[in-house]
Amino acid sequence: MLLRFSLNIKGIPYRTVWVEYPDIAALSKQIGVGPTSTNEDGSPLYTLPAIYDPNTRTAVADSVAIARYLDQTYPSSGPSLIPKETDALHMAFIQAFRDVFFVNAGQLVLPATCAQLNPRSEAYFRQTREEMYNAKLEDLAPAGSEKRAQHWKGFEKALHTVKEWLGADGTEKVHVMGDRVSFADVVVASYLIWIKLVLGPESKEWADMMKWDGGYWERFMAEFDGWVTVDAGTEDKV
Repeated sequence: MLLRFSLNIKGIPYRTVWVEYPDIAALSKQIGVGPTSTNEDGSPLYTLPAIYDPNTRTAVADSVAIARYLDQTYPSSGPSLIPKETDALHMAFIQAFRDVFFVNAGQLVLPATCAQLNPRSEAYFRQTREEMYNAKLEDLAPAGSEKRAQHWKGFEKALHTVKEWLGADGTEKVHVMGDRVSFADVVVASYLIWIKLVLGPESKEWADMMKWDGGYWERFMAEFDGWVTVDAGTEDKV
């Protein structure tokens, strides 16, 4: 959702291409986008999201780099996602939020994500994430377990901290920059909607989360209702 929110907020038309995890590297090379990092063995790591812009014949990977590209290439289309004067602050906020998210929420969403993938992607996702956590995904936060309850409690505390960041001056805000949407908001909304998608909008856990902090997170997510449009897209044929 990081890329989709960014494009929708900017009002830039696009077509989604759905890609299986094992095909990401081949497609990236095909459209001319480079690796975003390296694997532990030093080999290049190709990741999504990525875009290919036919208007400029430019390929870009990594959601932050894409947001900067969209701002620079289409400055008159929609609001600036990462205003230049906030670049360093955006990077600090994004890293801080990702840190507090994955400490507890990672164990909650990764098993549910894996269960919804197609077989080829499921095998890849399971292998890479189980190596990352050195545990079977099903053992990270089993349904009904005390371990799962503790992760949810930890995540609730983390989100409360984020709410305090946004309201540091004593007033409630639903945007990191106060009165306008920015990429920092996109990051928070994207990670939260990930929970909604894999656990289900009707799940008790999602319903409970929307009640945290007096319903603050429901109000926060409501700001993105107009930007969640998903086109049907096409399947990649790599």
